[in-house]
Amino acid sequence: MINMHKVKQEICEIGDRLYKKGFAAANDGNISYRVSEKEVVCTPTLISKGFMKPEDLCTVDMEGNQTSGRRKRTSEVLLHLAIMKERPEVKSVVHCHPPHATAFGIAREPIPQCILPEVEIFLGDVPIARYETPGSQDFADTILPFVKKANVIILANHGTVSWGETVEQAYWWTEVLDAYCRMLMLARGLGRVNYFTEPEARELLSLKQQWGINDPRTEAKNCDICANDVFRDSWKACGVEQKAFTPPHYTGGENDSNGNATPGNATANQEALIQTITNRVMQALQK
Repeated sequence: MINMHKVKQEICEIGDRLYKKGFAAANDGNISYRVSEKEVVCTPTLISKGFMKPEDLCTVDMEGNQTSGRRKRTSEVLLHLAIMKERPEVKSVVHCHPPHATAFGIAREPIPQCILPEVEIFLGDVPIARYETPGSQDFADTILPFVKKANVIILANHGTVSWGETVEQAYWWTEVLDAYCRMLMLARGLGRVNYFTEPEARELLSLKQQWGINDPRTEAKNCDICANDVFRDSWKACGVEQKAFTPPHYTGGENDSNGNATPGNATANQEALIQTITNRVMQALQK
């Protein structure tokens, strides 16, 4: 049997963490927990997640209709329900606006891989969903192409949404992602980002398999495991483009002066040689 009061207390505790971490300013963010096949507890609209009490929470059915609560349910509960419908094993969903991860969604910059072991193991490739006006069913549907292959999604120009078997687990993925995005920005500011070698990256992928953690990269054919290949087909529709971080492609390359991977010295030298020859030919023709 589900202890409803305990569930509501846990939601309030995670809401307090979101607020104190700066992931949910003012009345931002929303949290939910599925208590039965047809009922979900969720946070109400227009309330600070840092000051909620169990009696402030409400319940909805799987279509978003409010079934109890003195406050009006969050307008974005449809996003939570879309995830739960696609992933019946999911019990909790957390949506908020962590600043560093959200910055990647604003810039439409894909999250680079093969840099931090914890991110490789627990997150893998993180997709960016296309922008839609929050609160609508169209907004909720933006996560559908990704929800079965990820446990956290960046919402373009909006924030993040993550999910799990408990409220705390759903929150963890967002905290891991935002900490990683902050590290990326700091390292990029120092001018250098180092990526794992291919053997190092494959070793981490092998560990995930041993621990029973699914990763879409293990199913992909001809996949360059650090090239953000899993969700690349969605980039054009979402306006996503690699500009700040370019992953290695394992062709003998090194990082350039800006910390980005290059295709390899051989290719760079060939291009330089071709350019030199072209310049000399043009000079000879002008004489």
